[in-house]
Amino acid sequence: MDSARFEQACDYILNQKQEANGIGTLSEKTIHAVLKNYYVPDTNCHEQKLAGFVADAYTGREIYEIQTRNFNTLRRKLDAFLPLCDVNIVYPVAHTKYLRYIDRATGAVTAPRKSPKTGTPYAVFQELYRIKSYLSHEHVHIRVALLDVEEYRFLDGWSENRRKGATKDDSFPLAFFQEIVLNSPGDYAVLLPENLPASFTTKDFKKAARVSQPLAGVALHVMNSLGVVCRVGKQGNLYVYERASEARGK
Repeated sequence: MDSARFEQACDYILNQKQEANGIGTLSEKTIHAVLKNYYVPDTNCHEQKLAGFVADAYTGREIYEIQTRNFNTLRRKLDAFLPLCDVNIVYPVAHTKYLRYIDRATGAVTAPRKSPKTGTPYAVFQELYRIKSYLSHEHVHIRVALLDVEEYRFLDGWSENRRKGATKDDSFPLAFFQEIVLNSPGDYAVLLPENLPASFTTKDFKKAARVSQPLAGVALHVMNSLGVVCRVGKQGNLYVYERASEARGK
């Protein structure tokens, strides 16, 4: 993670957008554009045609795909790209988020308000589930980019103050908080909370990771398929897991 290079990427994209659309007007792909320029600053490498598809960035040695959602759409690209070179899939997560609202009628923008929610790297598992059969491939690399962001929404919601249910316009990154790089199945062990007991269920994982029960289930399902954890029994309707290293040591 290079903070100076990230700031340069932010400045470059913001200047481009201001020149193209006018100050204060943001497209829907700001984070995508910033991350593409951060990981591959050479714009000649962007939007490259390769094996019948267009890669977000191709350096001649590796590919970068910035994917905010719908990892299932990556499958055909991965089938085409993986025989050729390494593929880095970058998944941005809003770590600390500041919300700002835009009045469509006047163009006025509210002062930023910090969201009470804090994003975590566990959010990536919902998407990794869609490509779990590819995660063990030696050429697949997952990069979880935790960003502090400012999110803009239109004041068009259903609540009295028009904020609940408001339409999202764009998010702009403020800082690069942390990057987690998952190059091989063994690297996923870093996402096992340290305070998990030796044997644990999805309820234990939910509590330790501070995530929802469904997300805990998906995370453990993916890590089980990668051999990071092992199912060793059941507790009622719940599977009991252990770290693979501990299970093998018995």
